[in-house]
This record gives sequence, C-alpha cells and structure tokens, in this order.
Amino acid sequence: MTLKFQTHQIALPPELAGRRLDQALAQLLPQYSRTRIQRWIEDGAVRVNGLAAKARDMVVGGEAAVVEARLPEETSVAAEKLPIDIVHEDAALLVINKAPGVVVHPGAGNREHTLQNALLAHDAKLKRVPRAGLVHRIDKDTSGLLVVARTLEAHKALLSALAAHEVEREYLALCTGVMTGGATVDEPIGRHRSQRTKMAVRSDGRVAVTHYRIEKRFRAHTLARVRLETGRTHQIRVHLAHVGYPIVGDPAYGGRRRLPAGATPALKAALEAFCRQALHAERLSFTHPKTGKPVTYTAPLPADFSGLLDALARDVSEARR
Repeated sequence: MTLKFQTHQIALPPELAGRRLDQALAQLLPQYSRTRIQRWIEDGAVRVNGLAAKARDMVVGGEAAVVEARLPEETSVAAEKLPIDIVHEDAALLVINKAPGVVVHPGAGNREHTLQNALLAHDAKLKRVPRAGLVHRIDKDTSGLLVVARTLEAHKALLSALAAHEVEREYLALCTGVMTGGATVDEPIGRHRSQRTKMAVRSDGRVAVTHYRIEKRFRAHTLARVRLETGRTHQIRVHLAHVGYPIVGDPAYGGRRRLPAGATPALKAALEAFCRQALHAERLSFTHPKTGKPVTYTAPLPADFSGLLDALARDVSEARR
C-alpha cells in the first residue's frame, strides 16, 4: 500500500461560519468522507491560515485552508488480465455480472485470479479507490451482479446508499422443498459457535432481514425471488436454511439432496452434477451517484443454473403424463 498526495487549497466561505472545520471540509470536498478528513486533520495534513487545525475548530469565514489529501493506493493486489462480463460502464461506475467460481476479493489462499485483480487490469485508476471500487460482495460460487465505484465520490455515495438500505438487490434461489408462500425472515446472524467458517442465526448476532416470494414451484423444489434488506455474510443461505428451504447444492447449509418420487435418471444426474449453491444475483437497483437518477440492471441466469431449471421443468411435465 502506497500513498498518493493531492493538495486542495480552499477559501472557507462565510456561509459556513459557525460550522466545525471537519463538517465544513466534508461539505466542500464531497469526494472524501468526514472520517477520512478527520484523520487528515489529526495527522497534521490540514492547515488553516498556515496553522495546524483541529476538527472541532469553528469556521469564521474567509480562512484559507490547505488540505493535503493522503490517498492510499492498492499495491498489494496485482493487476491481472482476466475476462469480465461488464453489464454497464460509465465514468462513475461499473456493473459486473460475476461468473460462479470467481472470488471477489483476494484472501488467504486466493491472492490471484479474483475479480479485484481483474478490475485493476481493466482500469488502473481503480487502485486509488478502496478495494478497487468494490462496495459489496457475493460469495465465490454465487453468480450475478456487483456494482463497482470508479471514483471516490461514487464510492462514498454507494456505501452510504447501502448503509441506508437504498440499494435494492434481488436474487433467484433454487430451494429444496415446496414453499406454500412468501415470507420475511427477520433473524440476527453471527459467526457459528463451533464451525468458524460458517454463519448461523443467533440471538446476539447482527440484524439481518431477508424477504422471499415464490417464483416457480416444482415437485420437490421451489425457485424463490429473494430481496435483501441487509447484507450479512451468507445471509440468504443461512436464512433460507433456517426456515427449512435450504438452497440446492449449498455445501455448507444445503443438507442432503432431495428428489421427487419417481425422479427420472436425467433429473437425478442434473441435481448430482450441480455442485454449488443455486443462487444468482439477478437484479440491482440504486440511484446513480453522478446523475441522481434511478437505474436498474439485470443479469441472465448462467447456463448451469438455467439447465437445472429446465431439468426440473421436464420432470414436472413427465410426472403429469
């Protein structure tokens, strides 16, 4: 990690008189968070009329402020030219349709071949944005949409929108069991007490809310449309398993595979061959951080998921004969 320095020279306007310095600078430099500005003030990177300043100093109006913006650049993650399915691209953001099997962020045992590596190769300027602009993530074996901020302004706006539950994320999940109707799961999620790689519903966990409704029923399965209100690790997988409808193929929470009575060899083979969670981030809606207009993006199901749905549909047809 290296630091890139950018200096801003600002005349504090009279209309901000009476405001704290950190509040005034956050308003005048909207591309930076107030927390980041406070850190720069504490580190002596902000001077007012040539003197070191404090975050709580009150603005009078007319002062000359110099802000030495210290921006970390991501150098520990290598750019790597890999295929990316770009659904939308403009100066402020990218919308990516992530393939199943692709890790989003580098981590222990996954330093290469991640989406973050690929993004840095696609746009070298993303090294100036935290995590190469990725403001949320989906699991390795989940497919679908992710939004990437290309500027600090967009990054700040999208993070704020996520925190305020203003980003709408809809998934398609193929579940074991036949649902009788949609519902909301409002159960806190925390780290599993004994299996540290898993999450679980637990009373001392963080608030987690998942809404689901029926998209299509099969003989022993249900395709559900799921909307996230919060974004906890493994949230959809944990919540659906908790209410008795685990996601097909989920290695952590899926349980045993279930076949409808009299299932054809073709359906048995299709279910046995599907070795990841059948979960796809299909739809993403938010307010564009640059234009202020609402935008919606969708991504089609990957071939393995749509093929499994076809096999289930054929099973229904054959059972009616």
